[in-house]
Amino acid sequence: MIFNVRQISRTSDGREIIRPSTIDAQSIKIGRDASSDIHLPDLSIELHHATVTQLDDGRINVASESGREFAIDGRSVTAVEVDPNRGAELVFGGHRLTVSKDSASVIISVERFEAVSDSASEKEEIGLFTLNGLLAGRRAQAWTFLAVVIALFLAWPIYTFATTSGLKNRAAGFHGDQTWNSGPLSAAHAKLANNCQACHTEKFVAVTDDACRTCHKNDAHDHATIARLAAARVPPDVGSKIKSFFKATFNKPEGGCVDCHTEHEGEGFMKPTKQAFCADCHAAIRDRLDDTALSNAADFGTDHPQFQVATTIKVEDGKRFYRRISLDAKPTENNGLIFPHDIHLAKGNGVARMAQTMRGAQGFGNSLDCKDCHTLGADGHRFKPVDMESDCRMCHSLGIGNGQTLAHAAPAKVVAQIRSFYASGPKYEPTSLGEFSRRRPGEYAAAATARDYSVGVGVFRAQASEAVRAVFAKDGACYDCHIISPVPSRGAPVTFRAVVQPGRYMKKGWFDHQAHDKETCASCHAAPTSGKATDLLMPGIETCRNCHVGEGGAKIRPVKHPVASSCALCHDYHLDNAAPWRSKLKVKRLQRQSDAKNVIAMRN
Repeated sequence: MIFNVRQISRTSDGREIIRPSTIDAQSIKIGRDASSDIHLPDLSIELHHATVTQLDDGRINVASESGREFAIDGRSVTAVEVDPNRGAELVFGGHRLTVSKDSASVIISVERFEAVSDSASEKEEIGLFTLNGLLAGRRAQAWTFLAVVIALFLAWPIYTFATTSGLKNRAAGFHGDQTWNSGPLSAAHAKLANNCQACHTEKFVAVTDDACRTCHKNDAHDHATIARLAAARVPPDVGSKIKSFFKATFNKPEGGCVDCHTEHEGEGFMKPTKQAFCADCHAAIRDRLDDTALSNAADFGTDHPQFQVATTIKVEDGKRFYRRISLDAKPTENNGLIFPHDIHLAKGNGVARMAQTMRGAQGFGNSLDCKDCHTLGADGHRFKPVDMESDCRMCHSLGIGNGQTLAHAAPAKVVAQIRSFYASGPKYEPTSLGEFSRRRPGEYAAAATARDYSVGVGVFRAQASEAVRAVFAKDGACYDCHIISPVPSRGAPVTFRAVVQPGRYMKKGWFDHQAHDKETCASCHAAPTSGKATDLLMPGIETCRNCHVGEGGAKIRPVKHPVASSCALCHDYHLDNAAPWRSKLKVKRLQRQSDAKNVIAMRN
């Protein structure tokens, strides 16, 4: 069965507009609900007022669902049967529904008769809830609200700034210019929350570099000269030029501190600079700067050069000279020592057996481990230099008998000690020169060593010079760990190659060992297989990429637990030979914790 519904509306001049719709259904709904088949927007009509159902004999049944009456031909009913062939007129609120029939369908024409036009109808419905009689006119309201906004958010903040600009710290409480505050300060600047003028030194001017340098004059400087930075950057497109124009117009020039260090973005740590800021220059820096020694770098996971480590070239007057060499070139480190890692880390040799005998005294395991000699520094980033006194002497003693111990790292003093020992006369019993030799782990080698040296020490006093030579010669106490050149002859000075233990090989990057404490040392450093001290045991970029991917997650191989790594994670923009900002905060935090522990210890 088909219903043809004709919605009739009229314009202000009485012209009729008909919107027809066809509904193929046994029944249709009439009501104020917008989902009704015949929608009557009239507050006097229920949401689901009535249902129209076609009967088998061609008649229709109109029944109220809400129990409220409607009118048919001037009388009120709650249900009625209508013959469409004869026609009928139904009234619901202010709407008239005329029922008729054509050859194939029932026609229902709907027209609102209580309004001159649709616009008048809408005005009448809106007028039921209007407050026009209680409030001022819309124009008056608009001007009033505009005046309030200007007073609260322009005049009051300007007045507050003008009257407090000379104060170092304003009184606590709310101030008018706080309405311009886009958010709380970061933890680094939280102490300036009541001192806006510390940064905002000029009215309606962005924070200047000079304002930043007031506090950061010693820990921040230009990455490069302004001209070189401009030459290295990607040439600006149309959008960038428009952006630069507006920034200059509103007193925010390009290249300022605030381009990277954005404030008022919430409490906590200031957000690191995004990788794109660095990639603007470094993604193709060799293409724009012909004289640069830097390689292109855009993303750690996919486009980053191999690490270059600072390799020692020479040491003069206690100063180390180095050259940065790519790990692809397999560089070695001339550190002045003769030390095999593999022997000391072996699981079943004499060194391991010695570690087991000293387990109770030194806390060793079944063999030596990296932590037994390498100690993490207080900053949590790098390890302390290995020290003979605290890390080696437990196994490699320099005792010479009679309670005496040879001095370490003082050749002249060692010579004086040996000569004094021999010059002490016959009141001392002759002591095997084996005591001057390198003390191998365990006492079982002492007899063999003493036998080797006794050939050169026949007479207690007369052979002191031979004893000195034996200490510094091959198989002597110093020779097997230090490079001595040349081996001293009678009366010649002893010359050692300077020992170098660099605290940092990555001069252009930063690494935090404490952040990797879930890893084993051997997962990055191939010490268990290294037989020479000259082996530079630094991991290459492929090792780091096993976990670290670029800022957006791009990677060159599947990673089980990827660590998003932007440029700011390892690099410091200001190149001040120190840690990136996040690592600096960590150092300060650890220092505060250490100071607190010391205070508690003193009180106890």
